[in-house]
This record gives sequence, C-alpha cells and structure tokens, in this order.
Amino acid sequence: MIYFIIIITRENDNNNKEYCNCEVAEQLQISEDINNMTDKKNGREYLGYVLEKLKERITEISLSLVEGQKEIEGMHEYYWENYTEMDQYGYENYDNQQALFRQISANEEQLILKQRFRRMADSPFFGRVDFIYEGEDEPEIFYIGIGNFAEKAGHIPLVYDWRAPVSGLFYDYDKGPASYEAPMGEIHGEVASKWQYKIRNGKMIYEFESDVKIDDEILKAELGSNGEVQLKNIIRTIQKEQNAIIRNTKDRIMVIQGAAGSGKTSVALHRIAYLLYHDRQNLKSSNILILSPNGVFSDYISHILPELGEENIKEMSFDLFAYKQLRDTVSDCEDRYDEIERRIRFPQKASLAEEKQSMEFINLMERYLVELEDRLMNFKDVEYKGFVKTESEIIELFYFKFQDFPLLSRMDAVADYFIDEVETLRNRDLADDEKDLIREKFMKLYVTRDLYVIYSQFLKENGYTGLPRVSYEKRKLKYEDVYPVLYLKYRLQSQQGRSNIKHLVVDEMQDYSRLQYEILQRIFSCRMTILGDRAQTMDDKQQDVLKFLPKIFGRDIHKIIMNKSYRNTIEIASYANQLAGIEDMELFERHGAPVEEKIFANMSHAAEEIAETLKLGEEEYETAAVVLRTEKEAEHMWLLLKEILGEKGFDIKERLSYLDRNSTSFKKGLTVTTFYLAKGLEFDQVFAVFPEKDQTPLAEQARYIAATRALHELHMYELEN
Repeated sequence: MIYFIIIITRENDNNNKEYCNCEVAEQLQISEDINNMTDKKNGREYLGYVLEKLKERITEISLSLVEGQKEIEGMHEYYWENYTEMDQYGYENYDNQQALFRQISANEEQLILKQRFRRMADSPFFGRVDFIYEGEDEPEIFYIGIGNFAEKAGHIPLVYDWRAPVSGLFYDYDKGPASYEAPMGEIHGEVASKWQYKIRNGKMIYEFESDVKIDDEILKAELGSNGEVQLKNIIRTIQKEQNAIIRNTKDRIMVIQGAAGSGKTSVALHRIAYLLYHDRQNLKSSNILILSPNGVFSDYISHILPELGEENIKEMSFDLFAYKQLRDTVSDCEDRYDEIERRIRFPQKASLAEEKQSMEFINLMERYLVELEDRLMNFKDVEYKGFVKTESEIIELFYFKFQDFPLLSRMDAVADYFIDEVETLRNRDLADDEKDLIREKFMKLYVTRDLYVIYSQFLKENGYTGLPRVSYEKRKLKYEDVYPVLYLKYRLQSQQGRSNIKHLVVDEMQDYSRLQYEILQRIFSCRMTILGDRAQTMDDKQQDVLKFLPKIFGRDIHKIIMNKSYRNTIEIASYANQLAGIEDMELFERHGAPVEEKIFANMSHAAEEIAETLKLGEEEYETAAVVLRTEKEAEHMWLLLKEILGEKGFDIKERLSYLDRNSTSFKKGLTVTTFYLAKGLEFDQVFAVFPEKDQTPLAEQARYIAATRALHELHMYELEN
C-alpha cells in the first residue's frame, strides 16, 4: 500500500470543477487495483489509459445530457398540461420553475464539461513530475495538463491542472530537493525525475526525460514554429521566472516592464487564469476587465482563457471606454490613432496631447476646480407650493452639509434634502413629477452644468484655444482634450462604483499618460496587472511610468522586469535593439536569416519585391505582414499587393487582409497594416516599409515596433519617394 499527501481536485454542480482548499493534509489510501490499472511510468501506456477514461466520461456526459433534455421536456409538458389546476398561491408553479432552472443549469454545466474533456482528448498532458515526499521511499507520479481530469468526480486526478500547487514542481525545480506551497502549508521532498511530452490528436509525438529546466530544445521548437492567428498559450514552456509572476497572489498591483518578445502579455493572461483557479470562490471571469490596445489585439488574445479552462473576459480599449463615458457631453471623440496620424502628417506642428495630460495641466485643472465652487453658482431662494428654502439655507447646505459631494452633484443632494422636508411637513410622498420639478428649480442655480462649456472656459482662461461653440451633434473632441474632459467629469459628478471589477489588466502601459492613470485610479479600486515595454512607445520619446505610478496607486506596487526576449531570432532582436539603442536585453539562443535592408524608388517597386519575396506557400510560413506608417500608406500598399498578387494566382480573398482601426479579427496569410495596429501581434515574416526621409523620433519608434513583430524573417525597406 502507498500513502501520500494530496490536494483533492473534484468536479461539482456549480461550475464543473471545484478546487478544495483543505486546511489539513488528507491521507488517501490507493488500492493496488488502481495502482495496477496501468504502468504510470510508461507515458505511452498511460496516455492510452487516460484517453480511454476520457472517452468513457464523454460518453457518460452525453447520455446525461440526453436524459437531462428529456427531463426538461417533461417539465415543460407537465406545466402546460396542469398550470390551470396549480394551487392559487403559486407555490407549485414556483417549485416547478425552480426545478426547471436547476435542470437547465445542470445541462449547461455538463455541456461545458464535455467540451473541456473533448479538448483534453487532443493532448491530455504535456509534462510529468515524479516526486518523493519527505519520509517516503517511492516517488508519486503526477501528470500535468491543460486541466484537471479524474476518472470520476471526487476521485484522485489522473491528470493535474497546470495551475495546481503540485504542478509548480514541474516549472520551478530540476532533479533534487524541492517543495511546493499547498493550502495546508509547504510540502517538502525531492524531484526524482521530470518528463516532457508532445501529444497531438491523441498520438504521442515524442517523450523524453528532462534533467534540467523546461528543456531549451522544446522551447526552441515552440518558438521556431510558424506564427498563429492567435496568441499561443505557453503552459508547456513556462520558465521559472515567468511561473513566479503567474502564481503571485499576494501583490495588489503588479507592474511588469517587459522587453519586446519577453512574453509579458502571455504571462499576464496566464496569471489571470491562475488567479481564477486560485480564488474561484470570490473571483469570476465577469470580475475582470482588460484594457487592450484595439479590437484586433482583443481578438488575438481572446482564445487564451477559454483554452486554459476559463470563460472569456471583458476587453475594451481605454479610448472606447472614454467615448462611452462622454456621450452625454459630446457626440464624438478622436482616439489615439487620430492623434498619431496627425503627428506624422504635420511633424512640425507641436502636439498638445502630452502637455494636456501632464501633471502641470492636472494642477491647472485642480486650481480651476477650486474657483468653480463660487463662479459656477447663482444662489437664490427656491419656493414650491408655499415651502421656501432661502438662499442662505441653500448656501449652508451646499458649502457645509454636502461639501463632500462632487460640485455638479451637490445640488442634487440639496434638492433631495428639501424634498424630504416637504414630504415630512405634508405627511405624504411627493409624486415623481413633483420631485422632478423641484430638482429642476435647484439645478437652475448652476450657471451651467455642461462639461463642454466648463472645460472650454478653463482653456481660454489658461491661454489655450477654447472649444468650438457648436451644437451637441457637431461636438467632437480632439484626442488631446478627451481625457482632460473625462477627468473633469470624474471630479465634478458622482459616478457609479465599479465594484464588480475586481481585477484590471492594463496592456501597453507606456502609452498611458499621467492623467489617464489618475483617471484609472479614480474609476477602479481593485487589484491590477499593468504591463508594457517603454521602448515600444508611440510618443516621440520614451516614458517610464514606473517613476510616477507609486505616487498614484501607493507604494504597494510590485515591479518586475522581464528582460529576456523569446520572440525574435538573435539576428532580428539584435537589429531591433540597435534601432532603439537597447544594450541590456538578454536574448534567447535562436538563430535565423540575417535582416534584409533595401531602398526602393517608390511603393510600387517595394510591393513587387514583397510579392516576390513572400513565403506563404505550402510548408512555408503561415503569417506575414507589411507594416507601414499611416493608414493612407497602408491602404495604398494593400491595393498594390491586391493587384500584383492577384495576377500571380494568390488567393487574395482569403489570404490578404487589410487591418485598420475598425478591424476586429486577425487572419492567417498576408496582413497589411500600420505600426500602431501591429503592436502586440507577431508574424513569421515582416516587411517594414517607411519613407527614407522620415527620420523623426516617432518614425524611429515605428521602425522598432515593426522590426520586433518578426518571428523568423525581417525585411526593412526604405522609400526614396
């Protein structure tokens, strides 16, 4: 008989699986019959056994779903046959409805479980760790996969979730002394061996014992494979330093400064999956929000969490969030890309975006807000059907009793106070239309409540050009003014709390201004994962947000530097680092073709060269991209390639795509886009096409971003005209 310590993992009725946080170690006796069910040390034999059990579970669930559907149909039939005879108080009807809802919910959960097991059947596990518990002689064998799987609900797992405590041994230790943190405390022992497997379509591709960390050859194979239309999960190749970030549950705010290709976005998403696993009782997918750069990037990462056994989560850009918040003030807002395009077209014209989102500008607005306390008000008596609130009484309430209310919401509180008085004296509740009439009287004590007007006046008083005096339908905020107006809104008006968001993920942190972080701090009081790369800024100069984030969010920020690049070959990474003046990046040892540099007379000649050099045939690359400066240039290149490649028989309908800011999906084949929309994406082969004469700081940043998108092959083209 073998005795060992283990954390129970079981499925339940609520969400298909429950991870039991046992306070004490539970000793479980495993019968010799179970031990002899198969040779656990033989990976191929064990694979066959697990696949057999998966098949059995899928069959059981399928039968359960059929029976469940019959139950639902029976309940519907019973209801329609008997609803006229049900008791007058509705108790039977209520019970019937509740039973129906429970069965529908149970069926939905079974369906999700079936889908998960089907996914696992393709590759049930990828790793194994043989661990000898302290005081024992024989190792216990743990197979590790994308999710947990047991022969029966409540049974000991045949395969452990990569996020389980014991799975940390696979990522963190070589052979020798080891430990892992379990709910009941730290478990000590020794790693006897580690194995790695590659399984596809239920077939063993390879297996071998690995004496050291996640084997470099495996990592090279993964990194050297063709690019996907979606970000890859990295559970097979998580490095020790990455695992420490993923399994961090202590820090309220984690800030990851990661080099291009360091895997920071993957690590952040795997961390979210781990947190959902770790705190399933309190954290749901609906409690998480990702602020992503654009719709295409959202699509690029959308599959990761479902692939890791979790539901998808909400994603949006901060620009879209701002627009939704300001729809009551303006009809439209520019986004960051409008501002970038304008800077490229008119490089000599100074952008006010940086200035209007600086600390100095925030201070100007704060001083103005103090002055508004008096300037925005025109106090006088308010009367309603013989009841009067005098000017002095209103002033007393406004400046003292309700002084903690935001300025433009304060008079609402005064009006409600008056309504309560009237209702008390009249000994009856006022009708809604009466209340609205009273509130309207109090609102007229403001000179204006229009944020557009207030902000415009602020600009003019501080030496800036005011906003155009136009009707709501014609109001469109320039990008430089969007976030100052949003800041004023959060300072001047009461806002509904967003307590439902318990974890915020901010990607591309270097592209957020001081003002934007001040707004985020006001909106969200939750835990955060903030990540980015200061070298990939879309501004003229790099911004180190780590310098001011502690002043905004407090000093409990955990800063992490990820300085090792995995995405690019050494040739590409070295070239890109030279462009950006980066000297301290650690490169993963993977070589490829040298970077090609060429100059062309015009875009037509460059397009012809791209068509000749493109490697998207069979047994070649899956993805390629042409990256340009502006939307106009990108669209021009797309039209040229459409014609040239079409003549060559290339499937332009299915394999040529143009990505603009309204795009929401990323496809295999050749993609034509701008540098700012390519951020975060990666391609097997990249062609960067830029005007030779444009050597502005922004254009240099654009070249660096374009170069770091390439996995295997990079072509840097310059245009004379």
